Amino acid sequence: MSGATERLAELGLTLPAVTAPVAAYVPAVRTGNYAYTSGQLPIVDGKLQATGKVGDSVSPEEAAGLARICALNALAAAAGAAGGLDAIKRIVKVTCFVASAPSFTGQAQVANGASELLIDVFGDSGRHARSAVGMAVLPLDAPVEVEMIVEVE
Repeated sequence: MSGATERLAELGLTLPAVTAPVAAYVPAVRTGNYAYTSGQLPIVDGKLQATGKVGDSVSPEEAAGLARICALNALAAAAGAAGGLDAIKRIVKVTCFVASAPSFTGQAQVANGASELLIDVFGDSGRHARSAVGMAVLPLDAPVEVEMIVEVE
């Protein structure tokens, strides 16, 4: 093990199997030195971990944990396209979609769940541009969805 794989293990995490798409798309596409992931939901072992709106039935803290799961699933998809986790050189951009109750404005804090995991795994190469966007609803009524762009070797 080396690099990101080693740091992931130090965090007590393993890269999950790539989550199967729920519609007509692929989990990630590589073009040149970049891999683009499709939006990843907080699915563990084939099961969506929560449903509902953040700021209503899902707490912001729970949503941040769900964003972390989404980021791990996105890393698995990106690694699949890149030829392995250690082939990822840099996290370029993360977009975090948050199914939000009408008055909820803490999308950035929810997205930190994903961002902090990526920094923990990749160090300075995990620091990325980011958007955190409130949504009315997400696929399968998931509270959070994360997609990313990564630079690969």
